[in-house]
Amino acid sequence: MNDGPVLQIAGQTLYLAAKLAGPVLAGALAIGLVVAFIQTLTQIQEATLSFLPKLVVIALIIFLAGHWMLSELDGFTIQLYREIPSLVSSL
Repeated sequence: MNDGPVLQIAGQTLYLAAKLAGPVLAGALAIGLVVAFIQTLTQIQEATLSFLPKLVVIALIIFLAGHWMLSELDGFTIQLYREIPSLVSSL
């Protein structure tokens, strides 16, 4: 059995996961840093203050980029299903 195609699919899956999670994680990181900076300036050390802005930014990013995320995931799934016969025949 050849492990090459399986490893290639695993690599593509990890790349797609990072590509889809990147904007959400970057937005959460950016708003977290901004809120932490504001908390440092005002000397308010309340951990729950950063939750709502992060939630709003993440929801906004998913709302704006959700169509792109779903189309990327859909394209990958269709490509994966099309490759199944060649993967099975190589066993």
